[in-house]
Amino acid sequence: MSDTPELDADLTLLGATTAAVAERYLTTVREVAAGSSPEAAIPLLLLAVSDLSAAGARLGAIVDVVPADRFEPDDGPDNNAEPLRTSLANVLDGIDEYQEVADPLVSPEVTTGSLSNDLADIAHALGVGLRHHRAGHASEALWWWQFSYLSAWGERAASATRTLLTLIAHLRLDVDDDTASEAEFDALYGGDPGDQIS
Repeated sequence: MSDTPELDADLTLLGATTAAVAERYLTTVREVAAGSSPEAAIPLLLLAVSDLSAAGARLGAIVDVVPADRFEPDDGPDNNAEPLRTSLANVLDGIDEYQEVADPLVSPEVTTGSLSNDLADIAHALGVGLRHHRAGHASEALWWWQFSYLSAWGERAASATRTLLTLIAHLRLDVDDDTASEAEFDALYGGDPGDQIS
């Protein structure tokens, strides 16, 4: 039975939008984990996580969602995130781990993170909300997505975004000086430095 009438039009739309973003994220992460476009894995993951972070920010910005029921309905078996985690770790081998400050507001302690863990944990949290949403428990789905965003996957998505962006920056910008000079000349003048008239 659907609990959609418990939500106003804005929250109903937010739930549908979040569900669509969650589906896109899961599709992208599964395709990357399957190894179907290894050369585009990092850009695809950055796009998926950034898109999801924008949806999460909307969840964090609204007042607390109150589910229609006082208990969490059983909307099917929990998906096992371990195969996805393992596949992602294989795809990201050599670039999976990163360093970060655990809590910049409380302590400068540096910890080690893992992209494959972040991406799989986010997928698991989104999947729980999607099961509620597909079963017609819209308020429960929104409550879960909001709670899990604030308590877990929002921070994991932020760490993953920063790490993926850093990876892309290194891939694009870490070039030798001659290559960088030639690229800069081409960008400014549209030609070969050897063609320049002195």
